[in-house]
Amino acid sequence: MNTPPDAAGPRPPELRRQLGLFDAVMVGLGSMLGAGVFAALAPAARAAGSGLLPGLALAAAVAYFNATSSARLAARYPESGGTYVYGRERLGEFWGHLAGWAFVAGKTASCAAMALTVGSYAWPQQTHAVAVAAVVAMTAVDHAGVRKSAWVTRAVVALVLAVLAALVAALLTSGEAEAARLGPGQDVTFLGVLQAAGLLFFAFAGYARIATLGEEVRDPARVIPRAVPLALGVTLCVYAAVALASLSVLGGAGLADAGAPLTEAAREAGTPGLEQAVRAGAVVAALGALLTLILGVSRTVLAMARDRRLPHALAAVHPRFRVPHRAGLAVGAVVAVLAATADVRGAIGFSSFGVLVYYAIANAAAWTLTWDGGRRRRLIPAAGLAGCLAMAFALPGPSVLAGALVLAAGGAAFMLPRRGAR
Repeated sequence: MNTPPDAAGPRPPELRRQLGLFDAVMVGLGSMLGAGVFAALAPAARAAGSGLLPGLALAAAVAYFNATSSARLAARYPESGGTYVYGRERLGEFWGHLAGWAFVAGKTASCAAMALTVGSYAWPQQTHAVAVAAVVAMTAVDHAGVRKSAWVTRAVVALVLAVLAALVAALLTSGEAEAARLGPGQDVTFLGVLQAAGLLFFAFAGYARIATLGEEVRDPARVIPRAVPLALGVTLCVYAAVALASLSVLGGAGLADAGAPLTEAAREAGTPGLEQAVRAGAVVAALGALLTLILGVSRTVLAMARDRRLPHALAAVHPRFRVPHRAGLAVGAVVAVLAATADVRGAIGFSSFGVLVYYAIANAAAWTLTWDGGRRRRLIPAAGLAGCLAMAFALPGPSVLAGALVLAAGGAAFMLPRRGAR
């Protein structure tokens, strides 16, 4: 019988704990703001019509449940890997493996979507070439170390918030804004709102980056439970303000038909220079989201490689920068291929399905926790689990089918023998 990996030799090198509360919040904001505000509003409006705001509220509620469960789990298990670790420790190795597989697949698609967003805003005629260049650049930043990555994310978040504040102010004070456009019309259906919530959840899922960086956060038991709700709350306020302002100018139908909704809303406002500022903000936001996504995916790959669920060579940590350099380079290579060939709209639906399955497993793991002197609080993880499954299977059929096939492949991969494992 072979020796288990964790008993085969000295403990593998750990990542450097250097992120405080502010940096952890910035990492979450950098992903959520870039992913949602520039990429997900139009597809969600296409699904929900004038019911976009109820869809946003539902996505935020489920995200809060998931965030609460994830924060409690991350404080208990402050390791890189997120729900891959939680599922493995609380539910068994299969569920941990499936969570890791869903996260890596879904978030790799998210990386491609963000890279393509950079290309479509920066140089529409060369979208794929610019997307690949963006992936290479952000992979290099990650390779240089997470502290440098956190400083880049701070700058990105500050710039994006300034651009969005200017946009909201210009839209609400323009002569084109009408409060009547905010009310739900007869085009609203429950399934449409549920599908819009699933697509918008793609935008809220950035707080996962905080949990997957658990091995690099100082005092994770205190920092992570505070950072997650803070990042989520700020993001919800920003999304609500931008959605209200955009709907008041474009309406549900106009927002759904817009290729670049915030750019078109800025054009309608007529403020000089605003459209160019929004385009620049979109590029910077998508780059920030791409960076934090690569950070999160590479740390999950690291955790799975340590357990030999992925090639063990990917478990290496750079001796100088103390980052999972091989995992980061592998993730960057796969994302570059997708960015050269994929479509951004399909990537959002596929990513949403994988991430919702990931959080369903997180809530199931949180169900098993004992809190507050032995009492079990199961309402929040139960609501999060039900919400995740409902939104996942309300997504467009092709996204559900592709996601189910990838998860089935992941389940089959679990059955393969692990070299060096028991």
